[in-house]
Amino acid sequence: MEQTWVILFQFILIVMFSISASLKLFQTPSMVHHWNQYKYPMWAMFVVAAGELIGVLIMITTIWIPGNKDYAAALFIVLMLGAVHAHLVRAKHKPIMAVNAILMLGLSVSLLFQ
Repeated sequence: MEQTWVILFQFILIVMFSISASLKLFQTPSMVHHWNQYKYPMWAMFVVAAGELIGVLIMITTIWIPGNKDYAAALFIVLMLGAVHAHLVRAKHKPIMAVNAILMLGLSVSLLFQ
């Protein structure tokens, strides 16, 4: 049986990335505003949303295939490294803007190396 913290981290990542992908897919004004600050093309927002949804689906499959946790965590790590870069380097946001991405990065890294 999985440790409780592993299941909790998986649940948090599923919820957070589902929300993040939804904000991108529905092109909420705040997400479009941030995306413009990152200076990425708008189509890339949908590519990132697709990556987030793929990670969510893979993480859900860990119920039946526990080894998939590593694949989802690795994908989330790549996405969150990109998010931290977008906030701090491309948009030059204050570090507080990258806190959520850093937290999701930390959860993903801890799952990958548990």
